[in-house]
Amino acid sequence: MAQSSRYGADVTDGYQVLAISDVPSLAVVNGTLQWRPLRRTLGVRAFGINAYTAANAGDDVVEEHTETQLGHEEIYLVLTGRATFTVDGQTSDVPAGSLVYLADPALKRQAVAAEPNTTVLAIGGKPGEAFTPSAWEHYFAADAVAKGGDLDEAYDLLMTGLAEYPGNSSILYNAACYRALAGRGDEAIELLSQAFAGDPDAVRNWSAGDSDLDSIRDRPDWPVTG
Repeated sequence: MAQSSRYGADVTDGYQVLAISDVPSLAVVNGTLQWRPLRRTLGVRAFGINAYTAANAGDDVVEEHTETQLGHEEIYLVLTGRATFTVDGQTSDVPAGSLVYLADPALKRQAVAAEPNTTVLAIGGKPGEAFTPSAWEHYFAADAVAKGGDLDEAYDLLMTGLAEYPGNSSILYNAACYRALAGRGDEAIELLSQAFAGDPDAVRNWSAGDSDLDSIRDRPDWPVTG
């Protein structure tokens, strides 16, 4: 028997039909990249799958990154519009209906929309291992809430993520930023200390010049050293 989900999907025994455009988007990274959290919405546990939309030509539709930490193979399928992909310094024009497959997690990748309202579907997973949802989903979701002005809700979302990924330096660092912005300096220092202990090099890079931490940067207990 079919029924309707909260996003207008037809839900039946064992499968769903869902319009990607019906999944509410969240502004992430630089505020122009719109993330539609398909994996979280559908509850997919076997692989990563998400959609990203850029409203304007020239906006990121895939942020610059590698998959070195996660070890994921990835496929990017352009659903609508057209994207310009740069992989390992090589640029390719990728129209709707075409895809980019990256077998090497170490390759740096980025894509910008070549046309307005370009949407890219991203699918990934680590070969030979059972899929584990990534911690970044939690801080992407929290980032969107923080950009909307609710720092406490953003912090709470990260704490939910931290319960699932204890000691994750990215989650701890972002939580420290939100607490610092909210004027909770002692909590921010403690969270930043934990993040730094877990990944000193990354936190050293993230915190350099990060204005979110300006309210605690000159404290004598500032934990980022070296």
